[in-house]
Amino acid sequence: MTTMKSTTAFGVLRVVRAARYSGQGLRSAWRDEAAFRQELVCMALLAPLTLWLHLPRLDTVLLLVLMGIVLTAELINSGVEAVVDMATPEYNALAAKAKDCGSAAVFVAVLALAGAWLTLAGPTLWQKVAG
Repeated sequence: MTTMKSTTAFGVLRVVRAARYSGQGLRSAWRDEAAFRQELVCMALLAPLTLWLHLPRLDTVLLLVLMGIVLTAELINSGVEAVVDMATPEYNALAAKAKDCGSAAVFVAVLALAGAWLTLAGPTLWQKVAG
């Protein structure tokens, strides 16, 4: 029979290990993926701008979540590409489909963010800039 203390210690250890693996993934994406670096820099500029505009809270949260979704989609796409490249060094139609679908997921996330940002934040930014 396991005790609560040992179960909790194991749970904490699992979370620590998961955080370490996540950090390794982020470092790897930053080092190896130009698209991830570009998107992260873009979000590092866009997030403070979004906060500076003092939009309604729900609009701000939605835009920040969409920024996170873009980065998440890029990380998943990078993972899919790495696995496909390892498993199938030569051309394979299914491998190409997997990579294309990953890329499309990033594209859809970017379009959703751009559309939402232009709709929700664009008018406020225009008012501050124009007058």
